[in-house]
Amino acid sequence: MKKLLLATIFLVAGSALALAQKVPAYLDAPYQKASALKSKLKAAGFSVVGTYHPAGHGSQTVLIVTNGKLKAVASRSKRGFAAIQRVMVDGKHKRVRATNPAYWLHAFLQKGYSASVAGSVKAALGKALGKMRPSKDALSASDLAHYHFMIGMPYYEDMVELGKARSMKNQVFHVSLRNGAKLYGIRLGGVEGFVNKIGSQNALLLPYPVLIEGGKAYTLNPKFYIALAYPSLSMGQFMKISSTPDAIIAALKKSLH
Repeated sequence: MKKLLLATIFLVAGSALALAQKVPAYLDAPYQKASALKSKLKAAGFSVVGTYHPAGHGSQTVLIVTNGKLKAVASRSKRGFAAIQRVMVDGKHKRVRATNPAYWLHAFLQKGYSASVAGSVKAALGKALGKMRPSKDALSASDLAHYHFMIGMPYYEDMVELGKARSMKNQVFHVSLRNGAKLYGIRLGGVEGFVNKIGSQNALLLPYPVLIEGGKAYTLNPKFYIALAYPSLSMGQFMKISSTPDAIIAALKKSLH
């Protein structure tokens, strides 16, 4: 009985510790050119579904990737945003930054999060990127599971319904999911300039994601998605882009097709 009690205590304590540990939002890797990295990502089992220069920065190239495991966990109702990961090559500053699967899948899948899938996708990224270092931008696993920037701000489930749609204009990529839904990445034009105010090092949140499911288009509330992409963002910085969320929604509604 004592052994069982001790085992239970250690299990609970271990679970609590895991939830409290910080999960980095990004993984930084040695610099390599986008063309070479694209080939390595394909060799590591990814499909590169799109490339993009966020906010018109020609020196920055975002590669949007997916694979079978990502599409499988994303093929559930309103979970399509989990279908991709992103890698950005910054030629000006000679750096490579990738989204950390554990961070983004925690936020998008919540109770459906799979550590084995996140670990598998991270390992595949490592084959292409080489030695990866955690970014300083981070949140705890417990925070990610029900993230919001602060009291009164939206959660993941508070996504915006843009309207009825069959497809999207201004698309950079789209990924078809097993449940019939499609995830799109949409260029926002001049609205994307907000990254210059709060840090272009995290500009790989662009192009902006839109999910079409059941004939309707949904997007992550910008007050949720931007804060998630910039976990070190201060309220003062957020106020500098206070008009951006509404501008993003307006631009996405114009892209409905």
